[in-house]
Amino acid sequence: MMLPFFAEDFGNASSSTHVYGWRAEAAVGLARERIADAIGASDPSEIVFTSGTTESDNLAVIGFARANRRRGNHIVTVATEHPAVLDACRQLEVEGFEVTVLPVDASGRVDCDQVAGALTERTLLVSVMAANSEIGVLQRLDAVGEVCRERGVVLHTDAAQAVGKIPVNVDALGVDLLSLCAHKLYGPKGVGALYVRKRRPRLRLEPLIHGGGHEGGLRSGTLPVATIVGFGAAVELAVAELSEEAARVGALRDRLWERLSKALEDVVRNGHTEFCLPGNLNVSFAGIEADGLIAKLHGLAVSSGSACSSARGEPSHVLRAIGLSDAMARAALRFGLGRSTTAEEIDCAADAVIEQVRLARAAR
Repeated sequence: MMLPFFAEDFGNASSSTHVYGWRAEAAVGLARERIADAIGASDPSEIVFTSGTTESDNLAVIGFARANRRRGNHIVTVATEHPAVLDACRQLEVEGFEVTVLPVDASGRVDCDQVAGALTERTLLVSVMAANSEIGVLQRLDAVGEVCRERGVVLHTDAAQAVGKIPVNVDALGVDLLSLCAHKLYGPKGVGALYVRKRRPRLRLEPLIHGGGHEGGLRSGTLPVATIVGFGAAVELAVAELSEEAARVGALRDRLWERLSKALEDVVRNGHTEFCLPGNLNVSFAGIEADGLIAKLHGLAVSSGSACSSARGEPSHVLRAIGLSDAMARAALRFGLGRSTTAEEIDCAADAVIEQVRLARAAR
């Protein structure tokens, strides 16, 4: 679907005076409709295209705060959020905003009563991730959304890990701003979107990128038509297969955990065992350095944290937030299962991890 827009239909979606621009605009419009449908948005124009979830998070958090600073100066978020949200909040602190970072319980979930207790008359925004990228825990967004609606506070969620994997409906959840991207849905890298509610009332955001007034004035720049087309196709396919694929992948995740927990002692599953993404498994192996273990797992793509925070070289802030010691945080492996994962691959992965953990422990 993307290929024609690299050559035959190489038009600018903002060019309204010729057929090439019209075709590009129509293709972008269809993708916008598909993404809006996937999250239950009532108006496709509420979808603003960006370069990815990081930019969407920044536009939501910083853009909304700056545009509404006369109404308040307080932001509430959660300790396990993605760095794109936490670092955006730190930037706002530099600009004079107050930020409350709420703790989570041992499973990674935030207490809705704590959210309510943190709100003040000056609170502008609450940002709570729908599904955590490291431990897969699902937050009670519907309950948080109810609290925010009652207090007239805007709710933002980073839903990059959630859309296409679990049902997401912005109206049912009470979400006003939602960030997502294509590559978490098997779409192309480098394209994302921000849902911006237009009703009850229309939200005001200050753009971070200026020049041209594209995307309703919120994100200037020529749209990457081919990747947007791929985004729309990917999200439509993911939502169509959601129920069946979630059940299949969840069963594979449980199979992997059963193999590991039965074969090895002193292994801990991090996160919530019930309210979690079907394709996520985060496990700590006591006495093991995960980075050293990963180096031995040739051909197995696993990680010790999120890709966006791995360069920092510190124990995962998410695992620290749920109470793990630095040693257990450094002993954690994150397994990501997806559309192409098979039962045979699960068994091979389990065999490889079990063997290398045993060898590493024997060598101590």
